[in-house]
Amino acid sequence: MIESFAVSLFGEERNIRVYVPSKDKGNMYPVLYIHDGQNVFGNEEAIGGVALELHDYLEKNDVELIVVAIDQNSPERINEYCPWVNGEYTAKLLGKPSSEGGKGKEYVEFIVNDLKPLIDSKYRTNPAETYMAGISLGALVTIYAACTYPHIFKRIVGLSSGFYRNQEEIEKLLKTADLSQLEKVYFDCGTKEGGVKLAGPFLETNLAIFGLIRQKGIEAELKVIEGAEHNYQAFKKRFPEIITYLLA
Repeated sequence: MIESFAVSLFGEERNIRVYVPSKDKGNMYPVLYIHDGQNVFGNEEAIGGVALELHDYLEKNDVELIVVAIDQNSPERINEYCPWVNGEYTAKLLGKPSSEGGKGKEYVEFIVNDLKPLIDSKYRTNPAETYMAGISLGALVTIYAACTYPHIFKRIVGLSSGFYRNQEEIEKLLKTADLSQLEKVYFDCGTKEGGVKLAGPFLETNLAIFGLIRQKGIEAELKVIEGAEHNYQAFKKRFPEIITYLLA
């Protein structure tokens, strides 16, 4: 069952989509927060016309999980999913400086201070089991959330993580963050992410972030997927296995 409602985020109405298991067993459910909400469930509203169709998998396999999908604002996506303004690494990689980014901190604060209390009051959640997942830049803001609120987001997932937009700052944060309460981290990255120009740096930045996390002794996995490209056809195939890992 999928419900939706609007909330105020950055001064505008933002749609929130919530999947709740249809077979009510009276349990308290873990909650997975996911970014790019239009692309989580149905194809009809998905940007690019392809969604994860996550509800189908969860329903068919009777997975006990609530999923909260937060719609993006397409023109502001880079700004909202980057905690810092894009740095020198981005400029070098893209061949020009970028002033985008910088709203990610407020975006995560909205999830923690406004959305999560609302979800916990409205649904049968287990507040101690709160997870987060993101794709591309959504993975960047996910690892930021884990670093700043590790007592809340205990397990995290990043597919095809676009760390490069804030590479310098996210590495600094990871080196100083206390992640002792973080239980699980899953990353994956294809060898053809971003085309010929970005494929090498995309994988290198993922390996760098993964290395910093492993240094802290956290259970973590990085899958390098040969030939995988940066699109929802690829992401959709990988998500069932990711859910299994996340909940194991």
